[in-house]
Order: sequence, then C-alpha cells, then structure tokens
Amino acid sequence: MRRTYSPNSLPAPADGQRHDWQTVRNLLPYLWAYKWRVLFALACLIGAKAANVGVPVVFKEIVDAFTAEKPPGQTALVVPLALLAMYGLLRFSMSLFTELRELLFTRVTQQAVRNIALQVFRHLHALSLRFHLERQTGGLTRDIERGTRSIGTLISYTIYSILPTVVEVGLVIGILGARYEASFALITVVALVVYVTFTVLLTNWRTRLRREVNEIDSAANSRAIDSLLNYETVKYFNNEEYEAQRYDRQMQRWESAQVRSQVSLSVLNLGQAAIIAGTVTLIMWRAAVGVAAGAMTVGDIVLVNGLLMQLYIPLNWLGVLYREIRQALTDIERMFVLKAEQREIADAPGAVPLAPGPCAVRFEHVDFGYEARRQILFDVDFSIPAGGTLAVVGHSGSGKSTLARLLFRFYDVQSGAVRVNGRDIRRLTQASLRAAIGIVPQDTVLFNDSIFYNIQYGRPQASREEVIAAAQAAHIHDFVTALPDGYETRVGERGLKLSGGEKQRVAIARALLKNPPILVFDEATSALDSQSEKAIQGELDRISVGRTTLVIAHRLSTVMNADEILVLEGGRIAERGTHRVLLERGGLYAQMWALQQQEEEAEPLPA
Repeated sequence: MRRTYSPNSLPAPADGQRHDWQTVRNLLPYLWAYKWRVLFALACLIGAKAANVGVPVVFKEIVDAFTAEKPPGQTALVVPLALLAMYGLLRFSMSLFTELRELLFTRVTQQAVRNIALQVFRHLHALSLRFHLERQTGGLTRDIERGTRSIGTLISYTIYSILPTVVEVGLVIGILGARYEASFALITVVALVVYVTFTVLLTNWRTRLRREVNEIDSAANSRAIDSLLNYETVKYFNNEEYEAQRYDRQMQRWESAQVRSQVSLSVLNLGQAAIIAGTVTLIMWRAAVGVAAGAMTVGDIVLVNGLLMQLYIPLNWLGVLYREIRQALTDIERMFVLKAEQREIADAPGAVPLAPGPCAVRFEHVDFGYEARRQILFDVDFSIPAGGTLAVVGHSGSGKSTLARLLFRFYDVQSGAVRVNGRDIRRLTQASLRAAIGIVPQDTVLFNDSIFYNIQYGRPQASREEVIAAAQAAHIHDFVTALPDGYETRVGERGLKLSGGEKQRVAIARALLKNPPILVFDEATSALDSQSEKAIQGELDRISVGRTTLVIAHRLSTVMNADEILVLEGGRIAERGTHRVLLERGGLYAQMWALQQQEEEAEPLPA
C-alpha cells in the first residue's frame, strides 16, 4: 500500500526508541562516506578528553609536590616546574585536539546536510502529481527546514558533546576506581544511572509535548501561507478578520502547548540539579573523611574535586543535549517520512528514451480514474498523426484536462495504453517523454523572477538571443522592451504583476523556446476576453504548424481548424469528426456551438 504523507501528522511508531535508532541508521551512510575523516576526528576526540582528564591528575601531583616534606638542601621548585610544563602541555593538547576534531568534522557535517537536503528536494519533485495536490506547502517546507537544520544539530551534539562526555565519564570512573576506594566509583556510577534514567523518562514525556508543539506550529504556518497565497480572495470577501481569528486560534493552541513544554523543562532542570548537588556533596564528604583519617593527601582531594568538576559541566548539559537530540530526531523523522514516500510514477526497468523527431500520439482504449471508486475516462480511443492537430471539447468535468495529465504521465492509466510513436509511454523514460512535450496551460503560473528567467525556463541552456527570438515569435518582445527594466522586470508571486494575456504570451514564448515536437494547449484562451483570445489564438495556430498538437478547449471557435474534433461527455467520446461534419450531424457538438453563438451575440459591445 502506498504510504501517504500529511504535514500535520506523523506516523506514531510502536516503539519510539526503535524509531530513533532507525533514524540514526538512516544517517550513518552519509557520515561513513567520509570514514577516514570520521575515524581521525574520533581519535582527536579521545586525545582531547584524555588530556582534559589528565589535567587534574597532574595538578594533584603539583599540589603534593609543594606540600610534601623535602630533604634538607633540595630545591622545592625542581619537580613542580616539570609538572607545570606538563600541565601547560596538556591544556594546549586539549585545545589542539578539539580544534582538529572540529576542522575534520565540519566538512562531514555540512556535506551530510547538503546531500540529504538535495535528495529530499529531488525526491519531492519525483513524487506524483497526486501527492502535490494533497500536500500543504507551508507545513511541508517547515518540515524540510527543521529536518535539514536538525541534521547538523544531531551530528554536532552527538560527536562534539555526547560521545566526549561518555569518554570522559569512563576515564573519570576508571581513575576513581583505580586510585581510591570503591565507594567513590560506586557513588559516581549510581548517580549517573539515576541522572540518566531521570533525564530519559522526563525527556520522553517532554518529547510528546514537543511533538504537539511542532504539529501545531506546522498547522499554523500552513494556515498563514494558504491565507496569504489567497490574498485577493480574502480581500474580495472582506474576510481579513476571519482569517486573523482562524490564525489566532491556532496560535492560542501553540501558546498553550509551549507553556506546558516550558513547565516540563523546569521540572527536568530542577531534578537534574538536585541529583548533581547530592552527588557532589556525598563524594566530597567521603574525600574529606579520607584526608582527615590520613588515607588521602591534600592533592587527592584536589584531584577528586577536579574530576568532579570535569563531570559536573557535561552532566549539567547532558539533559539539554539529550532533549535537543531527541528533538532533532523528531524533526529528522518527519523529513525521512517524506524521503520514504513511494513514487507512484517511476521509470520501468529497462525504460528507453524517446527518439528525437516527429511524434505520433495514440490513446488506445484508455480507462482511468483518480480514485478507484470514481472513473473519469471510459474506453477513450484516438490517434494524432505526426504533425496533426486534434481538439477535445466538452463540458466541465468531462475529462478533457485528464488527457493532458496522462500524456505527460503524471498518472498511469488503469487499462489500455498511451503510446508515442507506437511505444507505450510506461516503457519510455519520463525525462525524454516530457522533454518532447510543450504546454500552454489555462492558468500560466510564473516564478517570482524576471520575465527573461520565466521564458528561459523552457530551455535553461538557451542563449539570450534565443530567448528574445522566442519572445518576438510570441509577440511579447515589444511589450517587454517598453518596460523600465525590460527583460529583467520581475513578474511577482505566481506572475500576478502581468495580465492574463501577457502571462499567456510568456507561456507561448516558453513553449516555443523548448521547441518540442508535441504541443498541448489546455484551455489556453478560456480566461481571456474575445479580443485577446483572437490575437493569442492566431499565435497558437501559427506555432502549432508542423507539430503534433492536442488542443483542449471549451470555446468551440478556437478549434474550428483542427484536423479532428472529439466531443467528450461523461468521460466517453460522444462524437468525433471535423467542425463541418459535426455541425451537419446536428448532435451534441452542434448544440454546444449554437449555445455559444447565442451567448456571444448576447454579449454587450465594449464601451
């Protein structure tokens, strides 16, 4: 069964820890690609921690050297100077190994973030149209942003903090156990177990609260972006306050969730502080008793205090690090859900590229439905010879635009086949198939960039001269050069700074620049007034000469010159023939023609 992704929900694993380990296993290959850097960095990590723990050991010897009784005539500073030199060397070695580790691991971290982000981005573009129609852009982009950011956080905290802390704890417990009575090491181990257990239990509770905060945050962000993208609709219906109230309801939920999360954080911090304070007090008491009994020197109590300080700082941050790591795993988990989303449409094994040159298209007894319970097309069968023009007309919902989506292979047919030059398009590579098709859609959506960029998007490698030639062929060059910024004029979000006719001409120029053997006009003039429609229709007729053309139209006046016209009714071909033949037949096409003629005659003349 195909997995589906919802940006406001995350599949809840049966075992949260197992799911975290799966996320870690997914990350390891990206790190292991730089295994020698990783191993060298780990060696530097161990060296830095060994030097760090060695500092209080040497300091203990320095203190004992100063406090020990010296034979008459011996210089008291001979031994301490040597130890002081070693003390300074250890301090420097600690910093040297730490910086070497970070220098070595920086490229590993950044390359892993880059590779995963790129793979997710490519995967999202490879997913089906169905996925992108169902998704919510705001929540999706927020999940990707948090996920990529959290990869660096996870790697940084794990390699730079958690692993060094584990090494340091092991070294400290080893020194305490080897030099002093077992109670010192036992107290330390028990305290660590209690501390880690308390931290894990409280953090798991906090993770559920944090997950709720994330879900509410994504929902609020999606709602805000959806509202802003539909800015004009909000204005048309005077619903600014309604939208603000909807957004505020989400933010109220977010506020409550954040407060609960902060309360849990305070409880966790107080508990950790109590465990650390109790441990430090107990061990220092044992050391003081040892010194008072003569079993330990002043240097020993300095060493125990130094080692406790070595543990105190990382233990004090361990809870914070664990929380951040769990949060990072939660965020990365959402991104890996995206990465694991199955591609509904994929190249078949052994798929071959479509050969260049003229293309003939055939829909062969095609049945299709977006959902299993609702079929859209029934036994649709037609051919478009290379260089020919076929038009498809019909009422809204009859399945016209579905034909273009099937030709682009955004979906696969349930039965029958779509063929190009006799080959089932499921046996062709998607890249080569789509490279052979150009489209002028009903709703031309442009990138928020320059006019030049939007035309060049048809063939990004095209030169400036080729872009201008395409604009001239689409009769938009004069309009563009009259603008203050010319071809560098930005078109705004989704091209909103341009009129419908101007956007259509940009779409025509883009299709011309692509220079495909197959053209699809999907209701390309339906949103235009009659004058603009006639002007653009003439351009469409001109650029379709010599190309295999599929025209999907509502206005019958735009398809009169097609080689063949299909009339779709309820997903079935009700009639077929030329314009003249269909009018003479007096069927559905003739009725639609008569109705549209009456509507045009009833339209008031322009003022």
